[in-house]
Amino acid sequence: MFLEHFKITGLAISQIFILAALGFFLVKKTLLSSAGLDALSRLVIQVIFPALIFTQMLQNFSFNLYPNWWIFPLISLAITALGLIVGVLLLKFLRLKTGRLQFLSLVGFQNSGYLPLALVAGIFSAQEANNIFIFIFLFLLGFDLVAWSVGVYMLTYEKKAQFRLKSIFSPPVVVNLATLTIIALGLNKFIPLSILKPVQMLGNATLPLAMLVVGGNIALVRLKDIDKKNVFFFLLGKLIILPALGIWVVLKLGLPQLIGFLIVMQLAMPSATSLSVIVRHYKREDALISQGIFFSHIISLFTIPLFLSLYLSLVVLK
Repeated sequence: MFLEHFKITGLAISQIFILAALGFFLVKKTLLSSAGLDALSRLVIQVIFPALIFTQMLQNFSFNLYPNWWIFPLISLAITALGLIVGVLLLKFLRLKTGRLQFLSLVGFQNSGYLPLALVAGIFSAQEANNIFIFIFLFLLGFDLVAWSVGVYMLTYEKKAQFRLKSIFSPPVVVNLATLTIIALGLNKFIPLSILKPVQMLGNATLPLAMLVVGGNIALVRLKDIDKKNVFFFLLGKLIILPALGIWVVLKLGLPQLIGFLIVMQLAMPSATSLSVIVRHYKREDALISQGIFFSHIISLFTIPLFLSLYLSLVVLK
């Protein structure tokens, strides 16, 4: 059973890797410039990904089907808190004079949107995938709130804080909230198919383009003077301890399989590539961030199928 699940999840990861590798290759060969990658990233974040959220939520979400929808933003906050706690405990084994907040950010903030969406699309049937898509969109409401406020603050090293409403209310968050409002008011019934269909076509381009962006961002990270001890403890916390804790908690609480899968999957994800974007934007030292993003994505090609297969096997056996 484990090998069967590992084969399925491994195949999904390999498909994602091919798309990300293409983005990596395009940037490394300068077929896609840094400015071009930034433009593509903005297009995905501000237009294409919101289009996917809008159409998926309208077609698959209702407050009757998901009465406990508010739980998912809280789950995202809990996962971030767990990551930061694990990071603090691991710092006790290290003697970092600088970069402590970078280390915590790498452990606490994961690739929570694009990679999970692509992974779910490759593993589950259409109906199950649509359900988990909704879970992920609701999850991102809480994650983006913390990542673009506390996360930015941690990486900028300044006490004059960077809690910017403009950053928190990014286009995906705004569209998510707006779509929930539309559904709550029953206005979704008045949206004509002639409008919904082209928006859906646009949203369908999210996954391949998003993975090109992820691969391109990884190509831009700078690797130099690698501190093997710091990287080892970071990878231990991010890719081993957190997903293992996730499996234990989910099984202990007896959560529904798909919700449990969401939690384990999010805890198994590599560090968010957006961390590199943040440090580039604020012109901060990014050596540890670059190393963490690069190595966590490479190692996760094995650890993600490992922990997801282990979880799915244990759920079936239970």
